[in-house]
Amino acid sequence: MRSFPHRSRAGNLLVLGAAVIGTLVYVSPLNSFTGGTVAVTPDSGAGGGNIEVLKLAQAVEMEFVKLQPGSFTMGAPQELGDEDESPVHNVKVTNSFYLGKHEVTQEQWEAVMKHNPSTFKGAKLPVETVSWEDCQRFLAELRTLTGRRFALPTEAQWEYAARAGTTTPWSFGESGELAEDFGWFAANSGGMTHPAGEKKPNPWGLYDMYGNVQEWISDWYMNPYPKGEAVDPEGPPSGDARVLRGGAWGDYPAHIRSSSRNCMGPTDKHEGAGLRLVLLQDN
Repeated sequence: MRSFPHRSRAGNLLVLGAAVIGTLVYVSPLNSFTGGTVAVTPDSGAGGGNIEVLKLAQAVEMEFVKLQPGSFTMGAPQELGDEDESPVHNVKVTNSFYLGKHEVTQEQWEAVMKHNPSTFKGAKLPVETVSWEDCQRFLAELRTLTGRRFALPTEAQWEYAARAGTTTPWSFGESGELAEDFGWFAANSGGMTHPAGEKKPNPWGLYDMYGNVQEWISDWYMNPYPKGEAVDPEGPPSGDARVLRGGAWGDYPAHIRSSSRNCMGPTDKHEGAGLRLVLLQDN
């Protein structure tokens, strides 16, 4: 089964399932990643707040969940995750933000862009085979259509939302054995994407944070993380690759943890790469 290409523990080498581009450094077997707790201290009730619904076309809507400010410990120790997930550091999210309840679907993309680039076709499937730069064009067109402002989430916003107040490798616990209840990945996807929102949501009401398609992030990729506490970090000012989060339909549970990271060049496309939006709040 085909997997999403991943940065390896050694840095820039790519691992494609059991096939190797370069030198095989690490491939995690199904459900082998268990145990380990990373501290998270979000504000009480950070998720499950207001929901805002935007209408894009007849019977095509986009829902956003309001997440409240809080703090959490970002990343994972090297004995629990990949080397680019360290150093573990405390992050403060000082402002509330609205995050997409689902990954952007093909009908939503087509309502805005008037075409569908996806490899796997279906109105309710997540859009994929889009580059980071394609996503920027989508954001601009969506603003023109709705009069609202949008962005890709920062890496800190995404991990804060994925953890949803939990301290374990996945929001559902310490073992990947429950992954099939919460996402589409190598063991249950059949080598393809699936309609958004069919699996269980995380504690803050967000669907498909694990698997289905990886989600483009606004940040440039950097390895390692900066040391010390960060407040609303937005990543480095420049780079050669943009971050992806969440894992995809061909990944193993170890690659869909809350702290797992991946990246591709901003013009690259893959049938395992899509997006989830932040609805920016007008001042």
